[in-house]
Amino acid sequence: MVDIMSFKQEILITLILTVVIFGLNLLSKHAIRRFGRTSAIDLNSRKIIFYLSNLFFYGLGIILLGFIWGINLQQFSVFISSVLAIVGIGFVAQWSILSNLTASVILFFSHPLRLGDRIRVMDSDFDWTGKVEDISGFYLFMRTDDGRRISIPTNLVIQKGIEILQPDENEVTAPEKIES
Repeated sequence: MVDIMSFKQEILITLILTVVIFGLNLLSKHAIRRFGRTSAIDLNSRKIIFYLSNLFFYGLGIILLGFIWGINLQQFSVFISSVLAIVGIGFVAQWSILSNLTASVILFFSHPLRLGDRIRVMDSDFDWTGKVEDISGFYLFMRTDDGRRISIPTNLVIQKGIEILQPDENEVTAPEKIES
């Protein structure tokens, strides 16, 4: 009789947790959309944030469900540490990938650089001056003043530094659409 009661409680807690996780995920998507519009974050960048948000909430849900259904904490910690060790070895072997991802996050969240800005990458060997078209997980894509489309690794942009220039006088900018 006790097993049936605990089984019913586990099912009830599982249902409540599932509803809460889906609700939090929905609220975070709404907040991401609102923040993306007010900060002029491009749709592709918002998609990346949506994927990371989904990964976080569903991963959290799976971990909490495991605890509800009685996963042994010691075995779970051994499993997680093994997975993190493998991921860590993979990142150390590919340190440039990790540095590019980190630089993309820095450019995306805490740098005044925005899509459509006219910039100059401060490099003594190359003259990279143009308009930012996209910032992906690994590269900054820009159209140079002479019409070339180039991609620069984001860690190089952070290392070299950038200068945000005034818009080109020949370039006509349309008034921004204000969404309510």
